Amino acid sequence: MAGEGRKRLAMRALSLDQTRTRPLRQGPVALLVLMAVAMPLAFSTWSALLNNFVFERAAFTGVEIGWLHTVREIPGFLAIAIIPILVVMREQSIALLSLVTLGLATAVTAWFPTFGGLLAVTLVSSVGFHFFEAVYQSLQLQWLPRDRAPQVLGWLVAVGSAASLVSYGLLVATWDVFDLGYDTVYLVSGGACVAIAIYCLAAFPHFEAEEQTKRLVLRRRYWLYYALQFITGARRQIFVVFAAFMMVEHFGFEVHQLSALFLVNYIANMGLAPLMGRGLARWGERNVLAFEYAGLVFVFLAYAGVYVFGWPAWVAATLYVLDHLFFSLAFAKRTYFQKIATPSDIAPTAAVSFTINHIAAVVLPVSLGYAWIVSPSAVFLFAALLALVSLLLALLIPRHPVPGHETIFSGLRASSVE
Repeated sequence: MAGEGRKRLAMRALSLDQTRTRPLRQGPVALLVLMAVAMPLAFSTWSALLNNFVFERAAFTGVEIGWLHTVREIPGFLAIAIIPILVVMREQSIALLSLVTLGLATAVTAWFPTFGGLLAVTLVSSVGFHFFEAVYQSLQLQWLPRDRAPQVLGWLVAVGSAASLVSYGLLVATWDVFDLGYDTVYLVSGGACVAIAIYCLAAFPHFEAEEQTKRLVLRRRYWLYYALQFITGARRQIFVVFAAFMMVEHFGFEVHQLSALFLVNYIANMGLAPLMGRGLARWGERNVLAFEYAGLVFVFLAYAGVYVFGWPAWVAATLYVLDHLFFSLAFAKRTYFQKIATPSDIAPTAAVSFTINHIAAVVLPVSLGYAWIVSPSAVFLFAALLALVSLLLALLIPRHPVPGHETIFSGLRASSVE
């Protein structure tokens, strides 16, 4: 019986070469697109409602929201646990089962309107989100050819933005008109994510790329990639935790207003992400990442200015859209790693880098939550400093990174040897 099961599984496994003869809708890119749709249907809706939900139903302040996001980041810190799971399960299955977990936890979020309840359901949904993201990024780098990866990644960002656009658009259009409640919206959005994941499990074969190393991989030559991930994780938490919370706490944004702001974000992303992909292919990772980080230095300094100079809500909203656009360029780090990596290192390094990305993320939200109630501007000034460090690191990326030429220093060493 077990032998028959293995035989059926083998029949449903295709190499990437075999997929070239299949229709596009049945290939790995189509699966990546469906996964890019499913995740934001749950996560973006959860994010859009979260600040208002915890403020109205659970009376959260900056301290409690900091604790919530610290708990949310714990599974990201533990993403390294994916490596032993790879011994018994394919990455594709891990990704889809993680989507099911994310969707189910999102669906029941409104049933737990207490501090403890929200911490628990957030932890479960975060396991789904972070394990999915780690594996999804690995699958992108394995399934996409290097010459087309920047453009396709740009389109996948646009697809995810379109899914978020649908979520936010429906919220803006129907929240007041139909007097929707948090229960209904969370149930529908989480259920849609689960439905897409189950369809993908049933409809697609397993796509086989190069055999991946199933042990911990830490290589000295990847040090710059690790450093960029660490600083990004620290800086991104300030945006995720406090930028949207500022809109609710400081400016009094309601659900439909915050959703409208997110809507603008994703309209911009949907239109610009493919152009960003083409720009990445033309100008390279160093220039694109330097542009992103320089822009973020400006944005976080301006966030601090909102509190120092009392700037109005439209200024903060404009900064939020710019912030989101700059962050969407982060896929340049993935293509940088794809260019310097040994192909069999992609899956374990994706898990390791996710853990590195979340080291500071576990500590910063709660600690900065206490700083927030004293001085919100200081929190954003700290973020600007982190963005400046990222900018300096990005300048160490060579114009054409390859194995053996991962940083400008490795190029200098190679020249001195010659």
